[in-house]
Amino acid sequence: MLGFVPPLPQQPGRPPSAGHMIVCGDDALARRLAVELRYVYGERVTLLLPPGRDANSPETPLTQRGRAAALFGRMSAAMNRAGNGGGTTGGSGDTNAGVEAVRIMEAPEPSDDVLEEAGVDRAAALALVYDDDERNIRAALTARRLNPRLRLVIRLYNRKLGQHLEELLDQAAAVAMPGIDPALLDASTTVLSDADTAAPALAATALTGSSKIIQAEGLLLRAAERPPPRPGETADPGLCTLALLSSTTNDPAGAEGSDSSGDEAPQLLPDESAVAAATGRGTVVLEAVSRADPDRPATRMGGRGAPLAQVFSRRLRWSALGVAAAALALVIASLLTTEDTAIHSTYLTLLDLLGMNDPAEGAPAARQIIQLLSGIAGLLLLPLLLAAVLEAFGTLRTASSLRRPPRGLSGHVVLLGLGKIGTRVLVRLRELDIPVVVVEEDPDARGIPLARSMHVPTVIGDVTQEGVLEAAKIRRARALLALTSIDTTNLEAALYARSVKPDLRVALRLYDDEFATAVYRTLRTAHPGALTRSRSVSHLAAPSFAVAMMGRQILGAVPVERKVMLFAALEVAGHPQLEGQTVEQAFRAGAWRVLAIDATPPADRTPDLAALPPYNPDGDAVPPPSGLVWDLHPGYVLRATDRVVIAATRRGLAELLRRQRSVVPRQ
Repeated sequence: MLGFVPPLPQQPGRPPSAGHMIVCGDDALARRLAVELRYVYGERVTLLLPPGRDANSPETPLTQRGRAAALFGRMSAAMNRAGNGGGTTGGSGDTNAGVEAVRIMEAPEPSDDVLEEAGVDRAAALALVYDDDERNIRAALTARRLNPRLRLVIRLYNRKLGQHLEELLDQAAAVAMPGIDPALLDASTTVLSDADTAAPALAATALTGSSKIIQAEGLLLRAAERPPPRPGETADPGLCTLALLSSTTNDPAGAEGSDSSGDEAPQLLPDESAVAAATGRGTVVLEAVSRADPDRPATRMGGRGAPLAQVFSRRLRWSALGVAAAALALVIASLLTTEDTAIHSTYLTLLDLLGMNDPAEGAPAARQIIQLLSGIAGLLLLPLLLAAVLEAFGTLRTASSLRRPPRGLSGHVVLLGLGKIGTRVLVRLRELDIPVVVVEEDPDARGIPLARSMHVPTVIGDVTQEGVLEAAKIRRARALLALTSIDTTNLEAALYARSVKPDLRVALRLYDDEFATAVYRTLRTAHPGALTRSRSVSHLAAPSFAVAMMGRQILGAVPVERKVMLFAALEVAGHPQLEGQTVEQAFRAGAWRVLAIDATPPADRTPDLAALPPYNPDGDAVPPPSGLVWDLHPGYVLRATDRVVIAATRRGLAELLRRQRSVVPRQ
């Protein structure tokens, strides 16, 4: 039940004030992004949705506007409960105080007139998060023409196209605004992919259920879940403790904690006293820092070439070996019965095998017998050669087809769905050399060509039909990743897989948080010994898009149960909570924590910390050392010229960026 939904007037005749933010989209990401900007960052938001129902959820009776209104109503009620409860959020005051409700507009396309009505000429930022890349590109070009100073955040699946588009739009902004600050220009256009943002977390959930990877300046950070220590044991805090898991983690009937879980919810960025007092709770710690592999491609299952065993059958290979052995025996017999040399005897034997030699008239009887035997062996060679040609042609014909799961496969991950999300997760799993079996209903799905090129075993069929998961060897799989776009399909596949293998690790992609919580609780109650996770792609991706709209860089987002922790790179200048403070003083429990400092001089810094530093891996050069210092002294004083990597909650990062906006006037 959705409960009471407060009215949200569309306000068609009321022009938005300057400095607001516009979100344009047609699915859950647009609605969640509007929620993030309005209820976390306290921004004025205009949400542009297409009329009618959500194309991705046609079974839902609500229209796009109705679903957005319901989501805003639930979030507003949750925020009111949190505020009345007096819980600490790491911020100071209500981020929504004095901020008007989200303005909802409906239009089929983000045309010139629609964008002008939304106030794009006076807006601070525009997010284009339609599921269609072409629509986002057209709207981005239009918006840049209408407002060259506008900060653009664009959702694109195509990575290369996104890079070129970002350069093009930044160049257009530089031409329209000569002398613009390079830092502002770098944040002028940001191209993101919700699939790329969510794929690492989904892949990590399927693999171990506990390890999340963040990349910064060629380094890999691993945030790992650790169970509560046993009596008499001391938990290893790693580099630092990032979170305390909810108190219901070990309760089979418990649910993953969220912002509305109260005292039982997971605690992000706790202080030492909270960690010491949290007996019986699991933790998430920053465990390791290692160098990333710069250009490691996704590996193919089955090797790079076509081995002999894949081209010719075992029976044919044994037959060929038998003919070769017979030919060798004939050569040896010729050597023993004649006075010929080894080369001449081999030559004559091969001619006899191929029927190219003259009859041995007048030759000794031994030579005539050897010639007859060679002829018989040659008759056996003809069908062998024909079989080899036919099998080779069959192998070439099926080389472009999808590979079937091999008989002895075990310990693999069964991946359901090869859409945008599933394709990115497949690449991530193969980069980690994890064996995968894909199940996809549509033979023309987006990721089918990739699965074919990587030789990934693929089963084409409806996962809800009997025998499909068995064909994917679900009984011997280590995990199931259900990533189709239909919640009921993912749930049905998970329930059936658990009936076949009760201890199977399962991760589901579910949109509705309440539905996901109910599914999680039920599966844990029925199978307390197995790991179950439910994840929403829009929930994982929305924080990164929101921070990009604020003009900042997100290195990664780590899900902690149903909360999200962000890793971001910030300049200390303009942040009074950081500038002039020691590392210990700058730490605010439940809000943010400084993890590393970039010791590289400002002129030599890499603009994008998430990118790998360039170097030639084939030459004698070694990867350049990272300028990030992770082993920080608590007494180090942060200077205005420093750039830091922080772990922050959504509200903590919102407070930092909000204070930044109050210090630096909007241009």
